Amino acid sequence: MNNLKKAFEKGKAFIPFITCGDPSLEITEQLVYAMEKAGADLIELGIAFSDPTAEGAVIQKANLRALSGGVTTDKIFDMVENIRKKTKIPLAFMTYANVVFSYGSEKFVKKAAELGMDALIIPDVPFEEKEEFAPLCKAYDIDFISLIAPTSQERIAMIAKEAEGFVYCVSSLGVTGVRSEITTDIAAMVELVKKQKEIPCAVGFGISTPEQAKDMAKKADGVIVGSAIVKLCEQYGSQCVGPVAEYVKKMKEAIS
Repeated sequence: MNNLKKAFEKGKAFIPFITCGDPSLEITEQLVYAMEKAGADLIELGIAFSDPTAEGAVIQKANLRALSGGVTTDKIFDMVENIRKKTKIPLAFMTYANVVFSYGSEKFVKKAAELGMDALIIPDVPFEEKEEFAPLCKAYDIDFISLIAPTSQERIAMIAKEAEGFVYCVSSLGVTGVRSEITTDIAAMVELVKKQKEIPCAVGFGISTPEQAKDMAKKADGVIVGSAIVKLCEQYGSQCVGPVAEYVKKMKEAIS
């Protein structure tokens, strides 16, 4: 049973992202419980890749820390199995096409579904190539999440028509990372999506402060934050659970 809708049922969704295994898989598991308690509605679990093209320096470094700590896809699957014994919070994997390919696409999606994952986000797969993954996800009842960037209106309409779960609105061109201001007209992007389909829209890339989150939540159904949280994991290492939970609580309050 896919859980994703639950994330958007109680008002604006707060969606934190963490890199699995940074600083360790034990801490990642603790972070999931702590973030849920602090008000997270859906959690994105990043599976590290050695060449994460959509990521800025903060998440790139987290990927390298996780990989050099010996994190593998199978170890992440084991961790999710533990998590699912304790919580039903909606969960999405975010990773790169190569990670899924090298594991075996069907094997990866089937395993993720068996573990109770709700969605898969692969930022380096353009809409035109989603046939390599979308039908598999459909077969196993996992939502394959579409990303839209501030590009042409025709393209946004085309992607929105076939989107499932929620639409990930990329707030800025370029890589992930904290931005001092977000100048994209998110409201217009969301409006274009909703003209095609009644589906939640969540905004990510560059959001780090409660003020930015509040502003974005007025225009969309959810707010995604990655780099600012990953930075806390880097800064506090194995002591990061408290500071991350505190941050998530502040962000959730800002959009509520």
